[in-house]
Amino acid sequence: MERYRKLILSPLISEKSMRETEEHNKYTFRAHPSATKIDLKRAIEALYNVRVTRVNTLNVAGKSRRRSYRHRMGKTAAWKKAIITLAPGSSIDVI
Repeated sequence: MERYRKLILSPLISEKSMRETEEHNKYTFRAHPSATKIDLKRAIEALYNVRVTRVNTLNVAGKSRRRSYRHRMGKTAAWKKAIITLAPGSSIDVI
């Protein structure tokens, strides 16, 4: 169970993700970069006691940002986004 908690880092709460939740029963999470779709499916099913029908993932690249007073450039970290589709009748309380 502890391994599953390390794969799912946090839910993503935005206007777009909440609209997808209401209309299509899709939930968005920030996931560990090495997590596979099968690992994410097992983790969500074990942690939330729901039935997952589909898992989509995408790698979000880090962006260049100005980091300091003298305009030095830095880069934000890359991360993985997981969009989980649940079976009809299943839901997760993320708020």
